[in-house]
Amino acid sequence: MKTWNRMLVVTLGVVVGASTVGCNRLGGGGRTPSTEDEKTLYALGMILGRNLGTFNLKPDELQMVESGLADMVLKKEHKVDLDKYGPKVDALARKRGQERVAVEKAQSKAFLDKAAKEPGAVVTPSGMVFRTITPGTGEVPKPTDRVSVQYEGRLTDGTVFDSTKKRGGVPATFPLNGVIKCWTEGVGRMHVGEKAELTCPSTIAYGDSGRPPTIPGGATLIFDVELVSIPPANNIGSTMPPGPGGGAGPGGGPGKPGMPPQMHMMGGPGGQQRMMLTPPGGKPPAGQKPATAGSSK
Repeated sequence: MKTWNRMLVVTLGVVVGASTVGCNRLGGGGRTPSTEDEKTLYALGMILGRNLGTFNLKPDELQMVESGLADMVLKKEHKVDLDKYGPKVDALARKRGQERVAVEKAQSKAFLDKAAKEPGAVVTPSGMVFRTITPGTGEVPKPTDRVSVQYEGRLTDGTVFDSTKKRGGVPATFPLNGVIKCWTEGVGRMHVGEKAELTCPSTIAYGDSGRPPTIPGGATLIFDVELVSIPPANNIGSTMPPGPGGGAGPGGGPGKPGMPPQMHMMGGPGGQQRMMLTPPGGKPPAGQKPATAGSSK
């Protein structure tokens, strides 16, 4: 992803709500890309598809979206009035996003109940399920400490959305009170050298908003965490883990090179809509403010 060194503006005839969440794996099709350009264009399609996840498109609905996209790109006759129907896309995104949150919460409750019954599991007042995998013998960090950890985060369906292993196995270092509540609480219970599993309900993770486009709203998250060390206070270096959606670790913040680029819609209702592809850690052009996920704290 190091080549993502500039903004890519894709002019589309559709409007995508800024609160897009998740990634719905739709039925694919078409030929397999072979050249470098074809593979890059295919990747563009993947990015667009990932950012349409909030709509939970069915195959026939996806075909309708493709029809509108093709007519706009190929300058064919429009079958609907964009000024009239463009503004309605936001409402549809919100409606389907809310429906997905309800489904996610129902599925998450069953998952949390099952996790709570695992041997050694402890359910805290916040709803977090904490389970020690390998005990540690070192210190326990204070909320004001910085911690260095190895971790993997995944959804209840097993999808891994973040991992220090994917970034070369370098431990992530960050302030314990600067991340989501589940991490502050869970890692705050651990001894250095300990490995534990944190099962985090959405109320102490990313809430109903999620972290688009990777984490659905209302999602319960599972983290496998190893507390490597508690760096000395005078060691000011930090390696914040790039978290879901390009934020820094479980607490949000600036993205780092190597993370997936994020799409944002620009333009007012009824006007020309532009989808902004922001490079990791990049900034939008002057005067343009893409929608971003809010603070998780």
